[in-house]
Amino acid sequence: MVEQYFAAVFGTAIGGFLYVVLYVSAIIVSTIGDLIKYKDDYHYNAVGASGAVSAILFASILFEPKMGIYMYFIPIPIPGYIFAPLYLLYCWYMAKRNMDNIGHSAHFWGAIYGILFPIILHPSLIGHFLSSLGL
Repeated sequence: MVEQYFAAVFGTAIGGFLYVVLYVSAIIVSTIGDLIKYKDDYHYNAVGASGAVSAILFASILFEPKMGIYMYFIPIPIPGYIFAPLYLLYCWYMAKRNMDNIGHSAHFWGAIYGILFPIILHPSLIGHFLSSLGL
C-alpha cells in the first residue's frame, strides 16, 4: 500500500525507489539510538528489520488513518489512528522496562520515522491525513 501511495504522489518509478529507501533507511534509523546506548555492551545484539516494518506500517497509517489493523485475539479491526498512539505508548513503556529480547526502541523510532519520512518528502501529506480524519 505504501509503495502504491508513493507511486501516486511521486510517479511509478520514483515511488518504488522511495519505498525501498524508506525501508532500508528505517533499518538504520530505528537502531541508531540503541547502538549508541549499548555501544560498550559486548553482549548487546540488534539484528532484524522490525523497525523498518514499523516504519512501513506507520507510513500506511499516515496515508490511510482509518484503515483497520487486525491483531491476534481481537476480532475487530482497530482504526490506524487509534492503534498508532497505543502502539507508541506500548513500545515506549516496554523499552523503559527492558525486560525482554525485543527491540521496542527500534519499533518506536521506526514508527516515528515512518511518519516523518513521507512528510519530509511531501509536507502536504499532513493535510491529507487531517482531512482523512475529517478535521
